[in-house]
Amino acid sequence: PSDLALESNPSDHPRASTIFLSKSQTDVREKRKSNHINHVSPGQLTKKYSSCSTIFIDDSTVSQPNLRSTIKCVTLAIFYHIKNRDSDRSLDIFDEKSHPLTREEVPDDYYKHDPDHKHIYRFVRTLFSAAQLTAECAIVTLVYLERLLTYAEIDICPSNWKRIVLGAILLASKVWDDQAVWNVDYCQILKDITVEDMNEMERHFLELLQFNINVPASVYAKYYFDLRSLADDNNLSFLLEPLSKERAQKLEAISRLCEDKYKDLSKAAMRRSFSADNLVGIRRSNAILS
Repeated sequence: PSDLALESNPSDHPRASTIFLSKSQTDVREKRKSNHINHVSPGQLTKKYSSCSTIFIDDSTVSQPNLRSTIKCVTLAIFYHIKNRDSDRSLDIFDEKSHPLTREEVPDDYYKHDPDHKHIYRFVRTLFSAAQLTAECAIVTLVYLERLLTYAEIDICPSNWKRIVLGAILLASKVWDDQAVWNVDYCQILKDITVEDMNEMERHFLELLQFNINVPASVYAKYYFDLRSLADDNNLSFLLEPLSKERAQKLEAISRLCEDKYKDLSKAAMRRSFSADNLVGIRRSNAILS
């Protein structure tokens, strides 16, 4: 991608606006206009504001956002990405017709019908529940998804959304969660997909990201705040608890360490499929930071 595109890429730069929030604004404006015409009250204001020193997130454990609420917001962001996409640019590795996730025959008109929010939510929720992933992982999944769309200059659309989301989850879960989830584990969840296909998709995803998997704390916080704004705009519940500055810094350190490890492995990835077995060293390194 061009230098200008990278400078405006929210997944790299904390001052750049997230793509999903801008994609949602057309619908939000229409909803507010409708409410005004029909004299619908927006309800009692319960919003709690964050400051530069305190990141508010949602969960009784204090260290994680509430999983269900976060997945609802992340999948709503993906829904708006698809619904208000600019075009249908894609790549074969993410096309569900070329690389089906199930044995069921993909309909000929598979590329014409946008998934609704519930459909996207069920797909992501199933993966997160089965693999026991965290809410932080959901936020980073969205960061990697927007980074892919910007770097590869493609759109997320009906024909590729499942595989793009799966690829982003694969990467986010290995980088951010305490327990490594191997590609073969996802094959147990999805049943019909082969580990070879998963490895190939993961390798392409990493190459399209130019092996840039670092997520600065400031970028993570921006995506979190914008997801909260999305929740407010769509009347989704999002209770608040603070996330410490130390935890945010720790997450940034982990992603930097993992990025270095991935770059070291990239040479080997050019010669053979990049598999989860290569990530054992990364998981051991992460344990040092725990």
